Amino acid sequence: MFKFFTNRKWSNWSIFGSLLILVSTWYQVQLDVMINEWFGEFYDTLQKALTTPNSVTEKEFISYLLTFAKIAGVWMVISVATDYFTSHWTFRWRTAMADYYHENWSKARLTEGASQRVQEDTLKFARIMEGLGVELLRSLMTLIAFLPILWGLSKQITMLPFFGEVDHALVWVAIISALGGTVLLAAVGFRLPGIEYDIQKEEAAYRKELVLGEDNTKRAGIRNVGSLYSNVRKIHFKMYFHYLYFNAVKWSYLQGMVIVPYLALAPTIVTGAITLGFVQQIARAFNKVENSLQYLVRSWPIIVELISVQRRLSEFESKLERASFEQEKI
Repeated sequence: MFKFFTNRKWSNWSIFGSLLILVSTWYQVQLDVMINEWFGEFYDTLQKALTTPNSVTEKEFISYLLTFAKIAGVWMVISVATDYFTSHWTFRWRTAMADYYHENWSKARLTEGASQRVQEDTLKFARIMEGLGVELLRSLMTLIAFLPILWGLSKQITMLPFFGEVDHALVWVAIISALGGTVLLAAVGFRLPGIEYDIQKEEAAYRKELVLGEDNTKRAGIRNVGSLYSNVRKIHFKMYFHYLYFNAVKWSYLQGMVIVPYLALAPTIVTGAITLGFVQQIARAFNKVENSLQYLVRSWPIIVELISVQRRLSEFESKLERASFEQEKI
């Protein structure tokens, strides 16, 4: 699966391509930081304009909007270009895997479901890594950029409801709530990777019988196909049940977290100690930190599929290595 990083043929793509994605992602995060600062200034100006008529000119107000448009425009261009390059980068990764399987096809073909591993699983692996990997990188960089910002902003937030005085309160609220949610969701969804693996196994057996039945009239009979499809139905229904309570817990947690920053700010807001712009700025920084820490929570269904694909490809490559070893002994 990782020939892309070990084969010299792909060194330019794996090394320089990774660096380019890293730099462009970091630049996007820095633009996010600029937008966060803009929110603070803009909402303070908005509050001033609404409370004191004619204290802000139309030209000044529009200039804030144009500033946002410039930053957002650059962010959009960088984001689109990065996504385009990342798609090519991950396809090269898939190609490196496919090349290895093609070169060893004489041994790979002896493994049941080899064609599915080479075609479908490499495609799934590449697509999942494209989305999941980039999002992980973006989450880590966002955390690195916004955690110090939230730390600095939360100096003025020293009181929490029910807990009283806490230094840098919002930082601790973000960390504890996000990590608590991650542990909760991991505990609730620990069965899902195994179920996803079993789904793919049952689907492969069902599909293989249908494919064999295309050329052999003795295969894919009603009784045999019906039995295989019954297994497919059972494992899917099992997955639906487990996702029922997993999604109930997940969305309850995520919806509840919407009010957490405002709940934490409640003692400070009601005393009028901060401005509207500061509230927006700190709430946005809080959400950035929290969302970064909630990476596993938000990505868990995709991670489940990745674990399943990785497990199948690992087993496939292990069989290839054993076949090569036995061939060398002969």
